[in-house]
Amino acid sequence: MATLSAVRELSLPSWCIGAGVIRNLVWDGLHGVSKASHLSDVDVVYFDPSDISTERDKKLQILLSHQLPDVPWEVTNQAGVHVWFESVFGHAVTPLSSLEEAIATWPEYTTAVGVTLEANDNIRIIAPFGLNDLFGMVVRRNPRRVSVETCRKRIEQKQYVARWPMVTVISC
Repeated sequence: MATLSAVRELSLPSWCIGAGVIRNLVWDGLHGVSKASHLSDVDVVYFDPSDISTERDKKLQILLSHQLPDVPWEVTNQAGVHVWFESVFGHAVTPLSSLEEAIATWPEYTTAVGVTLEANDNIRIIAPFGLNDLFGMVVRRNPRRVSVETCRKRIEQKQYVARWPMVTVISC
């Protein structure tokens, strides 16, 4: 809740915390893990085509780091992903039109989930593929943007079953 509150204070137009941080939280809970899994980052994503500069993302990340310095923040404006995606992942992508569309491109259906804390303290969940894979502990490739090769590398790197033995990995 503290991370959601911190991001809400930025007053971004369309935002969420999502991906691995949500997956880890849910899967740790379903596995009865008392100590939370290590997080390489807390993905804060937003959608604002009025300024897609990476400098803005860095400034927002610094602001969040001042609020909660122990959180490994990573801030990305999804409206600008098409600008840098090819140099990082090796193939071009078209510009996205919304935060929801962006989340629908994330690597696995189980990580294509975002959570927003609204002004009235209600939690809104963005899950374009639903929550069945997340709560069913299933890793399934999202073919929208992730190649079979990338999927296999992620499965090897993330070590899902070693970390959470009840997870089912669907072959890429």
